[in-house]
Amino acid sequence: MTENGNGNGGKEIFKKMVRAGRRTYFVAVKESKNNHKYLMLTESKLVEKDKFDYNTIMIFPEKVADLVKSLEEANQVLV
Repeated sequence: MTENGNGNGGKEIFKKMVRAGRRTYFVAVKESKNNHKYLMLTESKLVEKDKFDYNTIMIFPEKVADLVKSLEEANQVLV
């Protein structure tokens, strides 16, 4: 577990990286100071040499199952 660098005290308890060309996706589970866990999805995109653009979405535990179900349905359409 690592302390989050943005000062909010969130601890990373899981992190997985997926590379996709000039983009990298991170799936992380973090824990807040009050011990609540949440899911963070982050896209890192190379925009110039050594310059990245980041987009992050926070998903609360009660909605993770709905998100996973929707992703599975979308995946079935893709394949």
